[in-house]
Amino acid sequence: MGSLNGKIALITGAARGIGQAIALRLAGEGADLVLCDLNQEWLEETATKARALGRRVECASVDVSNADSVQKGVAALTEQFGRIDVLVNNAGITKDQFLLRMSEADWDAVLDVNLKGTFLFTKVVAKQMLKQKAGAIVNIASIIGLIGNAGQCNYAASKAGVIALTKSAARELASRGIRVNAVAPGFIQTAMTDKLTADVKEAMLRNIPLNTLGTPENVADAVHFLASDAASYITGQVITVDGGMVMS
Repeated sequence: MGSLNGKIALITGAARGIGQAIALRLAGEGADLVLCDLNQEWLEETATKARALGRRVECASVDVSNADSVQKGVAALTEQFGRIDVLVNNAGITKDQFLLRMSEADWDAVLDVNLKGTFLFTKVVAKQMLKQKAGAIVNIASIIGLIGNAGQCNYAASKAGVIALTKSAARELASRGIRVNAVAPGFIQTAMTDKLTADVKEAMLRNIPLNTLGTPENVADAVHFLASDAASYITGQVITVDGGMVMS
């Protein structure tokens, strides 16, 4: 579907779950990795698995919501590798609560990590890609940003913002050879969904035409496609990986 041999991929939120699956998929396709996350113990686990695939891997503790941290982290990593060919903005958090009970702090925290973090990394890495006159940026959104969800006003707003940011950045950067796309996962099998009761899972599955939860690897497949030259004529798009849950 598209080799990434010789490419350098930077992935945020790479310590576990979807981020780890993306890292390992891109490494398996030949990319050397720059991994960012605040949890260094879990991040090193991802790095160890990627190195076992024969890839060069560097890790950095970066606060995606802090402009200075992002700037310094990317500068140091770019100096080591010389270029960044692929950026995957995956870092994200949830702080769920119904609108009338949601605190301003929880609203700000989710928007800062999910949306501002995507903005900051895109801005800094795009400057490097402009020098190269090439690059692929893949933002991890969510179907919640497309359809909303009770108890997730902050998360839905952040992911809808990521989708809008993706489309606008794609228009701005296309003339310089930089593609910007997004992947919007649906219900993905993770440690969180593993804890759900059978009744809750059954209710979720009723809304999924393929009648199964997705896996982190399903999301990683879509990211790999968009990061590769197989998607060289695709930009400004949102690919839903949701088993058919959202159709439009």
